[in-house]
Amino acid sequence: MARAYAGVFGAIGLCLVISRGVVLDLLPDDVLTSALVVFFVFAAIGFCIGRLAERTVSESVENRFREEMAGLHAAAASNDAGDPDE
Repeated sequence: MARAYAGVFGAIGLCLVISRGVVLDLLPDDVLTSALVVFFVFAAIGFCIGRLAERTVSESVENRFREEMAGLHAAAASNDAGDPDE
């Protein structure tokens, strides 16, 4: 997820800087230089955001799984304690 966010954010930054250069009629060398810098900065920001999102989703799924398993174990324990036939 982090690499996907990095790629998307980097591409957005690159497109914004190129669009700005076209609108302001800047030299291609200046536009591409600043576009590459912005690309890497936005990619780093996107990577951090993606990493945080991935960790948040993973922790949420793990907590949900643990709660479900605890509920199943509690239900199984109460069924075993209440069943005098075995």
